[in-house]
Amino acid sequence: MKKVTEIAAELARPFVAAAGCTLWDVEYVREAGTWFLRIYIDHPDGVTIEQCEAVSRPLSDALDEADPIEGSYTLEVSSAGADRALKKPEHFAQYLGTEVEVRLYRPRDGAKVFHGPLTGYENGDVTLSVGGQEMRFQKKEIALTRLYIEF
Repeated sequence: MKKVTEIAAELARPFVAAAGCTLWDVEYVREAGTWFLRIYIDHPDGVTIEQCEAVSRPLSDALDEADPIEGSYTLEVSSAGADRALKKPEHFAQYLGTEVEVRLYRPRDGAKVFHGPLTGYENGDVTLSVGGQEMRFQKKEIALTRLYIEF
């Protein structure tokens, strides 16, 4: 049986493409007692509110018709964001050489957050160049990897 996120992704893809965007990720999460189905889209020039709306309205109808989710939930369609999370192998491939942030579950060398250029990705393990040294983080120790935005 397919997961809710897989079904939602299949239903969303044609609407995302029609809006001139690509599907970045789909999440189905519970927060503060409410379920959220989040569709993250991407566009090289940034995502507009009109593109989010162009996906949200027909996708909402398609989800109502297919009815893959038991109970109530809130549908959200938004940009993946400038500090987007990298989750899939294709995300890491797209951003090789780009500055990323890795957050760990437990400290390593006294720190839980590292950032530097992404130099490798293999089977969930992430390698960064930190202070001129290569650091490899195993999948099991990584809480989050995302694009690093310096303010």
